[in-house]
Amino acid sequence: MAGHGWVWAAGLAGLAALGGALAWAWRPLPVEVARPTRGPAADLVYATGYVEAAEPVLVVARLTAPVLKVLVAEGQAVRKGQPLAILDAGEQRALAAQTAAQERAATLAEGRSLALFGDGWVTKAARDAAVADADAARAAHAAAAARIDQLVVRAGIDGIVTKRDIYPGELASPSRTLFQLGDPARQRITATLDERDIARIAPGQPALMSSDAWPGRVLHAHVAEITPGGDPTTRAFRVRLQADEHTVLPMGLTLEVNIIARQHPHALLLPASAVSGGRVWVVAQGRARPRAITTGIAGADRVEITGGLGDGDEVILHPPASLADGTRVAPQGPVH
Repeated sequence: MAGHGWVWAAGLAGLAALGGALAWAWRPLPVEVARPTRGPAADLVYATGYVEAAEPVLVVARLTAPVLKVLVAEGQAVRKGQPLAILDAGEQRALAAQTAAQERAATLAEGRSLALFGDGWVTKAARDAAVADADAARAAHAAAAARIDQLVVRAGIDGIVTKRDIYPGELASPSRTLFQLGDPARQRITATLDERDIARIAPGQPALMSSDAWPGRVLHAHVAEITPGGDPTTRAFRVRLQADEHTVLPMGLTLEVNIIARQHPHALLLPASAVSGGRVWVVAQGRARPRAITTGIAGADRVEITGGLGDGDEVILHPPASLADGTRVAPQGPVH
């Protein structure tokens, strides 16, 4: 009898262990859940930009000659017609002296020919040739004298010198930019965008700009123009922006630019950890159910839900890979 009692007790212990294992197996899986929230969603395109004149003026020399003096520095204000640089005029002065001598000789010959024609000693054709030679000599001398003045490089507009690319001793020529001028009252921001983002950009879109020069300050702007051609080497496009406020910024200032390609002020938002492969897991009557959704603007932390989900749905935030349709779950954590 004692032996049989021991077998009976052992059987009861086995049944208890089996029951515990079954209870553990059927225990609901604890999951963290949350409800979608409403808030703003914005699709931002990041770029770097810099401030430049809206209509930059490039200054070049009209003649080829060595530079004797540079009279202005970068950042300096200038007036229209103000000298910016002096080029070596030695060669042109010699040419002007030569043409002056030729003018005097031609003028004397013209005078003699006119006198002789009046006395009947030369033909009308000879007189006309002398007059033409004298006119050509005077024109040549005037041109040579004008070229001396062209060796003074002058500002074409009122503005500031935004760039200086010449120094005394260097050779100036019509093909080389010496200075760049700009009107500080008329500015634009040129931003460089990756070619993958250019299809999302359109004129009129708002933009937010910031600079390390003004910590915490945000400047508002909008897209004014998109350059029609990109750079195939850098795979980038240039976008022109116009500041919304009338603020004079330092020329050449570097800015961080965020162009708002899209924005929805009352979007349905969900933590990004809950979305995978176009679906989420929702809790319905204590069980996990997969649900297909459509998404809109996606950020690093949250995703806009545009279809397949409602405000009151409970969504599993970090669904385990082993989660199956119909798994019993125990929601945990605050439901937002």
